Amino acid sequence: MAQRTAIVMAAGKGTRMKSELPKVLIEVCARPMIDYVIDALEASEIDRTVVVVGYRSDLVRKTLAGRKRLAFAEQTEQRGTGHAVMVCREELAGYDGPVLIVAGDSPMLRSESVRALFAEFNRLRPACLLGTTHKPDPSGLGRIVRGGDGAFLGIVEDKDATPEQRRITEVNLSCYIFNAHDLWFALDRIRNDNVQGEFYLTDCPGVLKAAGKDVRALPVLQPSEALSINTREELAQVEAALKAAR
Repeated sequence: MAQRTAIVMAAGKGTRMKSELPKVLIEVCARPMIDYVIDALEASEIDRTVVVVGYRSDLVRKTLAGRKRLAFAEQTEQRGTGHAVMVCREELAGYDGPVLIVAGDSPMLRSESVRALFAEFNRLRPACLLGTTHKPDPSGLGRIVRGGDGAFLGIVEDKDATPEQRRITEVNLSCYIFNAHDLWFALDRIRNDNVQGEFYLTDCPGVLKAAGKDVRALPVLQPSEALSINTREELAQVEAALKAAR
């Protein structure tokens, strides 16, 4: 089996959760939410995981101290999801295999989904493969736009979508596998000329597509994996979903 590397974005502060903890350490069913993500990666036979830390990084490092095959990359300034991956370049120097990228605040991530994504990536060998899902209510999520032949065309954020695009139910869940060379190619070309002045990982598939590279999207994730935690209400929803899945 080819080597598998993962990047977990875990640098943010739980501001909207009204917590002084790093967001990924907020507990879900009495466990830090990042524990569920690392569990899923370990069950997916990931060979090496790089956790991007930032706000109170010492606490995240301490929480994950007992985990094997784990490294850390420091994001001293939170300048967007693309920048979070950029800081992993030194840690991944010389690696040219597939790189899975997931969010550390996605405790509903399933190892079955990760394995299915890797199986499809190994079969097709694209520059980038996005893990997507169909959600009956896709409000607030980026839509996956496809051509008439079903080929991936791009991601359109909810706020930028036309009324027709808002009717699309296939959504981006910030779960990607990139070929390492193509990942750095794309990151070298994304720009931060937006209102927030941030580098967005969601721009990378479009950069690769524009360069004539193969980009695919596979709706293999479950709608429950789209559950994110930004408020106490959403935390309660995820806890209920986790209990129901047991």
